[in-house]
Amino acid sequence: QLKLRDMWLKDVQESRRRCSILQELRSFIDTANAPIFGIDAHGKVNEWNNKAAQITGHSKDEVMGKDLVEVYITEEFRSSVGEVLQKALRGVESANFEFPL
Repeated sequence: QLKLRDMWLKDVQESRRRCSILQELRSFIDTANAPIFGIDAHGKVNEWNNKAAQITGHSKDEVMGKDLVEVYITEEFRSSVGEVLQKALRGVESANFEFPL
């Protein structure tokens, strides 16, 4: 009984530690002084911090789940931005790539 209780307490402590780390990361992303966005494997926005919202004028609620390239990138940049993002999803870096949002 005591061993099981100790294991349970360790699990609870580890879970609390992980939640604390996640909260710190969320705060860091939200308050960063640079735009931070994320997309899933299908190009849908799954992260959009406060600076990205401030710079683009698009709120997090507005962009979440939408196709970043098709909805928010102008036609002349869609191909190059789409290519860079697909490379990034495969783990291939593209140094200093800028694009308008």
